[in-house]
Amino acid sequence: MGPNLHKINAVARSAILAFALGACAAGLGVIAGQAQSQNVVSQKGRQFNPGEMTIKKGEMILIVNDDGDLRHHAYVDSDSFKFDSGDQEPGSKTPVKFPVAGTFDVLCAIHPKMKLIVHVK
Repeated sequence: MGPNLHKINAVARSAILAFALGACAAGLGVIAGQAQSQNVVSQKGRQFNPGEMTIKKGEMILIVNDDGDLRHHAYVDSDSFKFDSGDQEPGSKTPVKFPVAGTFDVLCAIHPKMKLIVHVK
């Protein structure tokens, strides 16, 4: 190989390495996002599952309406934190971020017996 081919191969190797490192970094971002999405709560059969969980202040839960034919409406109404999802159609996913510590009841405005207790540390 002539000297110019060595330079081209070095540039190509650098570009491939940079691309691979970028792909790895993106993959780690996806893994980090999946780790936080472990706070998933299902709405099915007129109940929250799990019915109780503990998270850290600033973390988020994802409420998923897994009922095929029921609409839900999650809300929190406390002195320190309020949230209202509005109507949640079947299949919808609603993120809820808890910015303050405390214990919160997440209720369904449509199905009054549904209750999720979230402990925020």
